[in-house]
Amino acid sequence: MILLRHGQSQFNLHFGATRRDPGVIDAPLTGLGREQAAQAARELAHLPIARIVTSPYTRALQTVAPLAAALDVPVVVNPIVRERYAFACDIGTPRSELVRAWPQHDFSAIDEVWWPPVEEPEQSIFARAALFRMEMAALPDWAETLVVTHWGFILSLTGERTTNGQWLRCDPSEPPPIEVAWHA
Repeated sequence: MILLRHGQSQFNLHFGATRRDPGVIDAPLTGLGREQAAQAARELAHLPIARIVTSPYTRALQTVAPLAAALDVPVVVNPIVRERYAFACDIGTPRSELVRAWPQHDFSAIDEVWWPPVEEPEQSIFARAALFRMEMAALPDWAETLVVTHWGFILSLTGERTTNGQWLRCDPSEPPPIEVAWHA
């Protein structure tokens, strides 16, 4: 499968400069983030992709927009690939509002409030990544899946630290990495 970290969000821009939570809830993409999403769509448009799985966070859904248009494949919204809840940007948008903003996507598999009420321990995201790895490995066409997700989820799934708009391949049938330090 291909893992794509969402484009730069308003949170990434401010946190990267200050190392402090700027308090932006469900942070949208910046102009650069939209450019990164468009670039990813250009790079991935020629690959055999049968489905897109995305996090329900706005920054991921905005990253999906040019990809879905370029690839013309189903988009599955799945909160299992969301970021670890640790900052204000990890407070999501209720399902009913997401449905209004992106009527072309199916949000029926998520609850109205799909993010946790309190900060998640690091172990929680590693457990979600392991579950997702098993689910994907069971699909005969996992190699044709694009997953639009987040830094923490990609780190938990692969052991790799990624930049905004970066994509990499992941074989879910391979053993998962040894849990890596979250802050390194």
